[in-house]
Amino acid sequence: MFGKRTFFVLILVMTIIISACGGATSVSTAEPASTEEVEASDKLVVYSGRSESLVGPIIAQFSEATGIEVEVRYGSTAEIAATLLEEGANSPADVFFAQDPGGLGAVTKEGLFAPLPEETLAKVPAEFRSPDGLWVGVSARARVVVYNTELVQPAELPEDIWDFTDPKWNNKIGWAPSNGSFLAMVTAMRVVWGEERTLEWLQGIQANNPKVFEGNAPIVEAVGNGEVEVGFVNHYYLYRFLTEQGEDFGARNYFLPGGGPGSLVMVAGTGRLANGQNEANALKFIDFMLSTVAQQYFASTTYEYALTEGVNLQRELTPLAELNRLEIDMVDLDDLAGTTQLLQEAGLLP
Repeated sequence: MFGKRTFFVLILVMTIIISACGGATSVSTAEPASTEEVEASDKLVVYSGRSESLVGPIIAQFSEATGIEVEVRYGSTAEIAATLLEEGANSPADVFFAQDPGGLGAVTKEGLFAPLPEETLAKVPAEFRSPDGLWVGVSARARVVVYNTELVQPAELPEDIWDFTDPKWNNKIGWAPSNGSFLAMVTAMRVVWGEERTLEWLQGIQANNPKVFEGNAPIVEAVGNGEVEVGFVNHYYLYRFLTEQGEDFGARNYFLPGGGPGSLVMVAGTGRLANGQNEANALKFIDFMLSTVAQQYFASTTYEYALTEGVNLQRELTPLAELNRLEIDMVDLDDLAGTTQLLQEAGLLP
């Protein structure tokens, strides 16, 4: 029989094989140096579950500002979390930068994170950091329904994501069941609705013959060109298309006002590995990601929500405080394995 850790790693690996988030490339990491060598060097090893296109520029800016040489291993959050669980205390990683709370929770459960300083944690509201001080949110992302502006009017869209099980949405929906943020939303459904109702929702959407995509960006593109009328995505993907194609791009975001699981706002966050050999540099990295420079980068360049004060929000974004978002603890979104099993039961994952 498999042990608990082995089972969880297998579940995660099964997830990432089909995960659309796995599009980021991996950069090989060097073998851990001796303590004496590390103390005399300016190095940092980051395991990133966020794609290089999103965080590569700000990591490069950190390296340039500090003189610290950063090695980055990119992959999906599920893949990187599985790697950390497999490597355990022998991992060369100093920092885990995760796309969602599920990956952070998996690593937390295995006791691989070290507590962060209180002054670091205090930079972010309590709802967006670990209650045990083991990780901290860097940016927030809202789940939305992206809709085609010619085929759908906002008044036609429901208040709650449950209502997309209505047959009137047959052949009109785009989704990405293997995407990490979709998994986080389904995890929120399990917390709020329970297993049975969540499975019923998944089967209800399936009955409406949704078009399956590999990730959020292809969904937004498909909605914009009318291939599907609506899609379940993170909010910031739309703004890349508007930036590249202009205001005539035929899609816009709709934040579900009902406050249910479809109105989830989740964090991307980071934590320091307890066995990392570059503790001081790891803490510098985390503090830099919470600096005004980095927070403004996430707000202005990737169109995410900054989590610290004093950052200018993109005018197109509704402030977090004005969203009727789901009230849920981020730590409750850590059961990625259970969500994967449910999606397999629904026939959405192999």
